[in-house]
Amino acid sequence: TTEIYTLSLHDALPISMRSCGIAAQTIMLAAKSMGFDSNPMIGFDPQKIAEIINLPDDHIISMLMAIGKQIKPAMPRGGQLPLSDIVFTDGFSS
Repeated sequence: TTEIYTLSLHDALPISMRSCGIAAQTIMLAAKSMGFDSNPMIGFDPQKIAEIINLPDDHIISMLMAIGKQIKPAMPRGGQLPLSDIVFTDGFSS
């Protein structure tokens, strides 16, 4: 097997991002279990954030996440498909 530490950045990046996503989900679930709400964020400028936090050149930002107490209900999300359209069990129908 190929060791992740010897992969090129091109090959390691998807593995790293997947690991960050799993870690983020775990943090969000832990926050909820402690009575907090969380929200992964999109639409930010990663370069600007990197400058603000003085991110080292050999690091990347995988995502931003807000954790706190909800003060009003979340806005409805449009365009979600019913689970029956995207979750399959015991195989696919023909």
